[in-house]
This record gives sequence, structure tokens and C-alpha cells, in this order.
Amino acid sequence: MTFKVIDPGLLTTIQDLGRPGYFHLGIPLSGAMDRYALRAANLLVGNEEGAAGLEAVFMGPQLEFEVDSMVAVTGAVLPPRVDGEEQALWTAFPVKAGQKLTFDYLQGGARAYIAFSGGITTPPHLGSRSTYPIGALGGYDGRALAKGDRVPLGEGRPVKAGRSIPASMRRRPGSPTELRVLPGLYWHLITEQAGRNFFEDEWKVAPEADRMGVRFRGGQPIEFVLRDQPFGAGSDPSNIVDGCYSYGSIQVPGGSEPIVLHRDAVSGGGYFTLGAVVSADMDLIGQLQPHTPTRFVRVTMEEALTARRGRAALLSAIRETLSDQ
Repeated sequence: MTFKVIDPGLLTTIQDLGRPGYFHLGIPLSGAMDRYALRAANLLVGNEEGAAGLEAVFMGPQLEFEVDSMVAVTGAVLPPRVDGEEQALWTAFPVKAGQKLTFDYLQGGARAYIAFSGGITTPPHLGSRSTYPIGALGGYDGRALAKGDRVPLGEGRPVKAGRSIPASMRRRPGSPTELRVLPGLYWHLITEQAGRNFFEDEWKVAPEADRMGVRFRGGQPIEFVLRDQPFGAGSDPSNIVDGCYSYGSIQVPGGSEPIVLHRDAVSGGGYFTLGAVVSADMDLIGQLQPHTPTRFVRVTMEEALTARRGRAALLSAIRETLSDQ
């Protein structure tokens, strides 16, 4: 029960919801950059929300199926086709054995998620099938898909074709995209004016963006409070004695270009962090194309928790909607 990779596209990897529990050992969570989109795709085809699917960046793969399957594509606007016939996004559609799944050009967003009934069943590593290429963990032999790979699928439960998630429940970044930020432990290292500038300036996504982190440019440089650097921190004021990084932490090496640490980022290092993007908005970062205008919005812990509850409520609404279809 497999599909064959005819063309892997630009960068297509196997991802699930990640491998929590190893961050203290330097092994990142990994998993889908847009967890919401992966969860939605899995629900459409009758899988558990954490089942493994494909994450395709900017360009879709070409796949030939060797077994019947129900498929759904969510996230980026990357229209799928079955033997040349266009299929709807955020909707379950069947693919028969012998048919090919291909994709049109990207029309919005950055990462598409492809779920298959039964899920991908490659061997899990540390409890997850997510691809972490730097550590050669998970995925297909620890790497992205390549031409000729045969990817195994599990046995799915029957679901109806045409199950769909309404447009109002399809999260997409705005323009400019707003990312909510909770200031962190090292906020006191920058001047008050620098803090105001960070939230008032418009930033743009830099081309140097990957699963480890997304860099932003265009705002004013960060100014630091004058201080005596602690032993071991070096002379640059953006340096600290090594500290831990939370998921979503914002580094500003040299005070010039903020970097939001994402799914495959390291767990600690010697750069100070402004704070962190709230968990409810991290999925949006996974859909940002280079040069996308972005603003950071300061929030309180209470507002961050409210945002997380709102995202959970939206997932509950999807489950309820699909249960009626």
C-alpha cells in the first residue's frame, strides 16, 4: 500500500505533529510548520489529527498511487489535480490506484499539507515520523522525498468524498501579517525606544527562511542598554551567556534582523531573545512567503492564553463541522 514519488517538487518532507520530550537534549520538536493545516487535512480524510502526511514547500510533488486512497490538501493555495482534473482544496477527494496526483503553481501561502487516508507509515524515530534532516531522524531514511521513493500508507477508515472545511475556518496570513509577541526575560537589555520601534516598524520576511527559523528585515536596528558584558558573553551587546530558547523565541543577532525560531531550531545558545511569538500564530509563520510585510504586536500573557484558547476552539469547530458531513 504505497504511492511512488515521480517528482519530489522543491522540498517535500514527511511530517506529523512532532516529537516532544527531547528538547532538553537538543533535539527539536520538528513536525509540521503549520500544525493547524496538517490537523485539518487529517480530519478531512478520517485520520487521527497527528497522523503523518506530506509538507510541500512552494511546489507540489508528483505522485503515482499504487492503492486507492482518500486525499486532502490544505495550507498553501497549491491546487491539486488527479490525472489532470483539478480538485478542491480543504476538501477530501479520491485517488484510485494507477492515478497520478500533481499540482498547479503556487497561488498563495508557502506550505501545502497532503493527507492520505490511513496516514504515512514509515518507521517512527523517537515517537515521531517527522523529518528532521539535520539529525537524519524520521521521514524517509531521515531525509526529504526523492524521485523513485515508495512511501507506505496505512489502512484508512471509509469517509465520504467531498467532505470540506468552510473558507471561514481556513487560516491564512493577512497583509500585513500580524504576529503577536509576548516580551521575554531579556527585554530589559534593549532601550525603551528600541522596544517601541520593534512593534511600530513594518518588517518583511527575508529569503533566508527555513524550518529552523524565519528572518525579518526592514525595521530599525535594535539599540541596547549600556552594560558591562558578563564573563563568557563576548563583546557584542546582543550576546548573553548561553541560555535556553523556547519555541517561537525571537533572536536578534547583532541587533539588526529578528529571527523567529521554528520547528527545527536549536534549544539554546548565546544570543539574547526579545520574547516569543505566541503559539497561536506560529502556524501563520509557516505560510509566509519572502518579502511578506509583517508587524509584531505586543500582547500580555492573558492575551496569549486567550489566543491559544481561540485556536483550540477553531479546531473543535472543524471537528464538529466534519462530524455532520
